[in-house]
Amino acid sequence: MAITEITEAKPAEDHRSRWIGVYVGVLATLLAICTMGGGNATKDATRSNIEATNTWAFFQSKNTRRTVLSVAADDLDLMLKATPGVPEDARKAVEEKIKTYRAEIVRFTSDKEKNEGLDELWVKAKELEKERDVALRRDPYFDLAQALLQIGIVLASVALIASADFLIYLSLMVGALGSLLMLNGFTLLLKMPFLG
Repeated sequence: MAITEITEAKPAEDHRSRWIGVYVGVLATLLAICTMGGGNATKDATRSNIEATNTWAFFQSKNTRRTVLSVAADDLDLMLKATPGVPEDARKAVEEKIKTYRAEIVRFTSDKEKNEGLDELWVKAKELEKERDVALRRDPYFDLAQALLQIGIVLASVALIASADFLIYLSLMVGALGSLLMLNGFTLLLKMPFLG
């Protein structure tokens, strides 16, 4: 009689074990996707931050050169006003230099052709900072999702060994929460106050 009960119980337990194995496989797949998403968010944040920093450095360099040219043009203009007896050929050369400096100042301020004027660099740097900020908001969701998916896998594994059904239900809840956080990491549909 005892052997018959064992053989009848075994197929039900095998069926349960198979489903838990499939469930663990699904959680592991979600964990791999989540890890990829978190890694990409970190790389995107780092890349955008480096590009924004480089763009701001270029902006500062151009702004410094524009300021130097502006001061030089103003100095030459004051010199002409302070010394009215400058010979005509020298006056024309200085006026031409002032004109060249003022044209360069305009080009440093906005250069639509090369897209490297201060106005264009400002916009580019701000866009890169926005990209960085979005990636930084995504990253914590992926981090917490990874932890929850791993905990879900562990709980399901323990439930399989210990035949404890309540651990499966707990694993399902933790895994579902981890999956939702992972989806939110990709979409940023919800903003949680304690994350990003």
